[in-house]
Amino acid sequence: MITVANIVISIFAMIVLQLVGMLVFSWMTPFKDMEELKRGNLAVGLAMGGKFLATAIVLGIAAYTNSTIWHMALWFAVGYVCLVLAYWIFELVTVGFKVSDHLKQGNVAVGAMLCLVYIGTAFAISSLII
Repeated sequence: MITVANIVISIFAMIVLQLVGMLVFSWMTPFKDMEELKRGNLAVGLAMGGKFLATAIVLGIAAYTNSTIWHMALWFAVGYVCLVLAYWIFELVTVGFKVSDHLKQGNVAVGAMLCLVYIGTAFAISSLII
């Protein structure tokens, strides 16, 4: 019975961390992500999907490699900060245009690239989580 309770608590903690992660990402963009999704903006959808999958990868590895919720949350925070940094670095290296402007305009190429930047960063960062 204790094992079931631990699993339920862990799942709840993971859901909360995932939602907080997505909320913080939505604060980073100068537009409203959900409104862009409602308009059918595929570029924003790709970027958001990449964010969701990237945070899930980091969270999953943090949960798998740590035995306490506290350590899982701590490693998720470390990985999450790296994902946020990846966005800002991507913004800096794309000289000549602003990523968020192109996402809002529906530039699918930028959305796909950003999606893969998030996922690639998540895999790389996950290899460092202990």
